[in-house]
Amino acid sequence: MDAFFASVELLRYPQLKGLPVVIGGGRRKVDEIIRARYEGRPLCDIPIDAFPLLKDYVGRGVITTATYPARQFGVGSAMGMMKAARLAPQALVLPVDFDEVRKYSRQFKDTVREIAPVVEDRGVDEVFIDFTDVPGGQREGGRVLARLIQKAIQARTGLTCSIGVAPNKLIAKIASEFNKPNGISVLHEADLQTRIWALPVRKINGIGPKAEGRLHKLDLHTVGDIAARDRQWLVDHFGKAYGAWMHDAAWGRDDRPVVTESEPVSMSRETTFDRDLHAVRDRAELGASFTDLCQRVAGDLQRKGYVGKTIGIKLRYDDFRIATRDQTLDHFTADPKIIRQTAGLCLKRVDLGRRLRLLGVRVGKLVRVGSGEHVATASRRAPPQDSAAELLSPGTLELF
Repeated sequence: MDAFFASVELLRYPQLKGLPVVIGGGRRKVDEIIRARYEGRPLCDIPIDAFPLLKDYVGRGVITTATYPARQFGVGSAMGMMKAARLAPQALVLPVDFDEVRKYSRQFKDTVREIAPVVEDRGVDEVFIDFTDVPGGQREGGRVLARLIQKAIQARTGLTCSIGVAPNKLIAKIASEFNKPNGISVLHEADLQTRIWALPVRKINGIGPKAEGRLHKLDLHTVGDIAARDRQWLVDHFGKAYGAWMHDAAWGRDDRPVVTESEPVSMSRETTFDRDLHAVRDRAELGASFTDLCQRVAGDLQRKGYVGKTIGIKLRYDDFRIATRDQTLDHFTADPKIIRQTAGLCLKRVDLGRRLRLLGVRVGKLVRVGSGEHVATASRRAPPQDSAAELLSPGTLELF
C-alpha cells in the first residue's frame, strides 16, 4: 500500500492531498483539537492552516510514514520527528489513527483474497500473493491481474497500492518499490542483471544497516558487487547461513513459499518518552506508563486469542544503549496483572540508576487459547506474586 498511514488520513482530509504530510509523533490528539475548533464543519472544509506544522513539534516521536511530497525533502519512516522538522519544517503533522488503519488494512486484504486467495499477510500494509493457479493470472506476465487487484482495492477503499510481479518473493518485494505510487513492475529472471544488480545492497530485504556497513567496508556497494563474490568468500566473512543466503539473494534465488497461515512468535508494546525519565524522581509517570504497556499487551493477546509464557522488558537509556530481560513462567497467561508482576521482576535485574528514554513490554512463546499446550498447563497455579515491598530494591521503581 502506498504511504498507507498517510493515505488513510488523506481520505479524511482530502484538502491535504499533494502537500507534505507526516504521520507520527505518538498518541497526541491534534486532529481531535482541530475538529473541536471547527465543530459543525465537514472535515474536508477545515482550512489547511489549521493543521500543525512539523517545525513546531517538540518530543521524541518518530515518523510512521510520510506522503510522497514530504519524502522529496528526505523525510522517511522511522526518522525522528525533530530531525524531520529540520528537513521539512513546513510539512503538516498528524497522529496515527490505528483503528482507522486496521479497518482499511482488513478491507484491502479481503479484496485481494476475493481475487487471489493464496495470500501471505506481511503486516498492516503489505501482502505476498501467489497467483500461479488463478485463472488468467499469467496474462501479460501477471500485469493484467495486478491491474485488476489495484482497481478493486481503489474501488473499495479509495487507496492506491504498488505491485511487484516476479518469480519469487525476494524479487517481487524489490519490484514493488520500483514504480511507487500506484505502479506495477514485472520482473523476469532475465532482468536480474539489468534491473537488480545496480541497486544498493540495502534494497535486498534482509540486509540491514549493520550488514550494509560491513559490506561497504569490503567495498561491496551494489547487489551486483555481492553477486560477483564467491559464495565461500561471503560465508567466510558473514557466516555459513547468512553468507550463503546473501549469495543466493544477490542471484535472485528464493524458494520460500507463500505462507497463508502463520502464528505470531510474540507481541509487544513500547513507548518513547518525550523527555528522559528517572526511575526514582519520575516514578509516578514511569509506573503509569509501565502499567499501561502491560495492559495494552494483554489486550492485544486477548483480542487475538493468544496466551504466552515468556514475559520480558526492554529499556533504552539516555545514551541509547538497550537492556532487555525476560522470565519464563510455568504456565501461559494473558492476564495484565501477571504480565505486570513478572515484567516487574525483570526490572529488578537491570540498572535503573540511569535515565530512561524508552520502555517496552513483550510477551513471547505464544500459543492459541484452547490449544493442547495451553490446556495442559491451564490448571497450574501462577507463581506467588511479590508484594510491593518485596519488589523494592536499590534503584527499583516501586510502582513497577
